[in-house]
Parts: sequence; C-alpha cells; structure tokens
Amino acid sequence: MLKVAVLGASGRMGHAVLRCLAESGDVEVSGAVTEPADPALGRDAGEVCGLGSLGVPLTDDRAQGLHEAHVAIDFTLPLVTEANARACVESGTALVVGTTGLELKQLKAMETAAAQIPLVYGRNMSVGMNVFMDLVSRATKALGEDYDVEIIEAHHRQKVDAPSGTALALGERVAEAKGHRLEELAVYERHGQIGPRVPGTIGFSVIRAGNIVGDHVVMFGGPEEGVELVHRASDRMSFARGALRAARWAAGRAPGLYTMVDVLGL
Repeated sequence: MLKVAVLGASGRMGHAVLRCLAESGDVEVSGAVTEPADPALGRDAGEVCGLGSLGVPLTDDRAQGLHEAHVAIDFTLPLVTEANARACVESGTALVVGTTGLELKQLKAMETAAAQIPLVYGRNMSVGMNVFMDLVSRATKALGEDYDVEIIEAHHRQKVDAPSGTALALGERVAEAKGHRLEELAVYERHGQIGPRVPGTIGFSVIRAGNIVGDHVVMFGGPEEGVELVHRASDRMSFARGALRAARWAAGRAPGLYTMVDVLGL
C-alpha cells in the first residue's frame, strides 16, 4: 500500500488530492499538513473536506505529517516550498510538487533536494495538459515561422500569478521548438501604439474571472489559415489525478529532478 502525505491539505487542491487518494484502493493517506493558523488544525483531514473520517489529523508539524509517507504531494504556496523540500529530504520522502508561481530560489531548493530524493515538479499536473504540451511542441515545429503564436489563458478571480505557470510552460515549449529561450520571444503587454507584430514573438493574454478552473488556448495564425489547440480543465480533480500518477511513479525511484514528461514517457 502506497502511503501518501498531503502538504497544503486544507487548500482547494489539497481537498482535491485527498478526495482522489480516498477513491484509490492502492493508496493510504498517511499525513495531512496545513498552516499553523488553520482553524481546522487537529481535526480529521477527511472530515474537513467532506469525505468522512480518514483517521489522519491535520497538523502543522511537517515531520509528523511525513513520518510514515513514501511520497508527499505538495500544492501549497511558493513561500513554503523550500521548507517542504527540506522536510522531505530529512524524512527520506519522495516529493511531487504542483505549486505554481515559483521563483529561482524555490527552483534551486528543489534541485538541491532532488540530489537526495526523487522529486517530480510540474506547473500543471494534469495528464491531458501534459499531452497537450507535447502536441503544441509538435505543431510549432511542423508549422514553422510563417505562423504567429498567441497563448491565451483564463483562470478564477483568486489566482495571484499571471501568466499562469502552465501558460509559461507552454511558451517555453514553443520557444524551444523555435530554437530560442522564452525570454527572447515573449510579449506580455500590449497597450497604445505598439506598432506591427515582431515576427517570431510569442504573445500572452490573461483572463481572470469567476471560478474558471483553467483554460488554455494556443493559437497559430498563418497567412491563409489558423490553427488552435485548446485545453480546458473542468475540475481540479484532473490535477489531483495527475499528481497521484506522479506519486505512484516516483515511489522507490532514484533521486533526481523529474517532470511529467518522465512520468508519462513522452
């Protein structure tokens, strides 16, 4: 039985992960970690998210939450990514990170941790999205430089980072297929007299409204035709299912920094 700890267990994604784990017959929730200020601290993690008792209390003690876990799934905030990675190293627990909006210091912390534990990092853990990224890369190479590329993303009003980590990952795939780094091609702002489009650039558009889980469109505009690839997430469970797939894959793996490309064999 694979034992999994959930970091950020009281958040929206934490609840989705707990539901996903509870549905899986080969997985046991062994720990549930939340923030010290969480009013639900000490309550049963399953009861808090409407599952009924799991026999696992919410704790703010990472060591306690990770004590029996083979793998931890982390959908928290960048602020605690480094501490979560260190705690997993100390407990010898494999780690799956789906937190978005990470900066260089958090990425470096994950690289350091991955020298000692298997660590899977994905800015979007959805299986469908990762296949979508592969299709975007293939389309960019096949269509070539005659096609302008625009990336449009939409998320709920509470999302704090923009463009989304997924949109940036899509941009990186497009730029890589063009033989460049994203920083060389990305256009994030358009306002006023901006002049004609610079050939080869990648434009980003951001929508924040309502309770949109996550929509991403990659538009290829050619001289005589257009091609659009679309991915829409209708429920956060898609991210949770992908994270569980990554957790199963990471358990017992050699230390290293992995991605969903590795998990899915793309």
